[in-house]
This record gives sequence, structure tokens and C-alpha cells, in this order.
Amino acid sequence: MSDAETIANFDLREEIKDYWGQRAATFDSQPGHEIFSEEERLAWHRLFKKHLGSGDGRQVLDLASGTGVISHLLDDLNFEVTGMDWAEPMLAKARDKARARKRSIRFLLGDAERTLEPSDRYDALTCRHLVWTLVDPASAFAEWHRILKPGGRLLIVDGDFVNPGLAARFLAHVSGLLSRAGLMNSAGADAKSADMMSTHRSILSRVHFSGGARAEAVVDLLRQAGFGKIAVDTGLGAIHRAQRRHLPFFKGLERATQHRYAICAEK
Repeated sequence: MSDAETIANFDLREEIKDYWGQRAATFDSQPGHEIFSEEERLAWHRLFKKHLGSGDGRQVLDLASGTGVISHLLDDLNFEVTGMDWAEPMLAKARDKARARKRSIRFLLGDAERTLEPSDRYDALTCRHLVWTLVDPASAFAEWHRILKPGGRLLIVDGDFVNPGLAARFLAHVSGLLSRAGLMNSAGADAKSADMMSTHRSILSRVHFSGGARAEAVVDLLRQAGFGKIAVDTGLGAIHRAQRRHLPFFKGLERATQHRYAICAEK
């Protein structure tokens, strides 16, 4: 990598960090981030049990843990949970939430791409909506492989949020028409300011998966990093149905048509 590329990536990584720090204030108010029903909570539990098995006190690292939503779900299942995030506002909210709920989750300030954690440390790793933001996913996956114990599992929950299908494009078009006609509030539950949306688009245009984090591309990089027994699970309907009940109608339908998935891989 050239010096110019190193500087550019450093700048982008800092921009990503700052962006998520700014999102911390409203992160837990948005469906798809925090859990808003017992139905959704149980659907997440089933997903984790399916791919990671029972907790039984096993060590799990929740990468880019944000306000600790996934960390708490794992704690429900009796994993011994460490959450890691590099946005201090996210960590502050995560620690406050854990104290309020009397949870013994450990939260660390750290970079998911360069964890500085010991090799062969964790029984499992999890991340939700992190992979699309990675500047260098090949290096990140190699790092995650390093810190997993032999036989340990990585569970990625992510999606392609760049390339909507035909149904999603149609829904977005109809939603826009209704909004411009004053028949629908376009803001919705996941609204961002114009500046934040511009920053999001700018970041997305410069990360590795700027063309969309398709499952098959993620799988290829996981294999290159040394992972085996890789399974792609697109059966996330129960989670998305629960989330849709708290989303504007067209936003919920759009989410149902996106390429979203869980990928489980083993060291």
C-alpha cells in the first residue's frame, strides 16, 4: 500500500469513527438497532443458538458493539460477553445501559479491524452491520481468525444496502411520490439529517464494499483468511417481520426485499 493510500485510509477510518459517534445519540431509538419487542428478541436468540450453540459461559467478542444491543442478547444466552467499539459515545451509552440492566458485560475501546486482543482468545465473534463499513476486510477477517480459538465461530449479520432489487426500487419510488404529494411522512423511524445522510453516502462510496456487501464476496474473503465450514443463512424473516411492525409501511417492505444475511464461519 502506498503512503497516499495509507493516509487516505486513515482519514476514512477516522471519518467512520466520527460518524458512528454522532449516531450514538439516536441509535437506540431506531428499529433495526435496538430491540422493540419480545418477538424480535426471541428471533435473535434463535439465530444465535442456531449458529453459535448455547452460551454456557463461553467467551464471545461482539465487534463494533455500538450501544450493546447484540451484547445484551448474547448475555441473555449466558455467553461471557465483551463488547468492543471505537466510538466513545457508543461505549458510554453501552456502559450506562449495562449498569441500568445490572449486566456484567465488559466494554472495551478498540478497533474491530485491529483488535490488539490475544491470539486464540475467544470461543465466538459476532458483528452486526459492520462488514459493509470495513476499509480492509481481508485484513480484518485475518485478525478475527487469529483471535478465535480453534473450532471457534464467527457470526456476521449484514447485507447489501447499495443494490436494491426491483421490488425495493419500486417501493422507494412510490414512497417518494407519496411524500412529495404530502400523503406520507418521509422521515420515518430511521431518519438522519441531510448532513448525516451525505456523510453516510460519502463513506459508503469509499469503503471496500462500495458496490454492496454481497454474501458471496464476503464468503470469498473469509475463505482466503482461513475460515472453513462457511454457511450463508438468509432466513432472517422472523427478525425482519418483528422490526417491520415498528417501521413506516414502505420502509418495512423495502427492508424485506433487501439482500440481508447471516454468515457463520469456523476456525
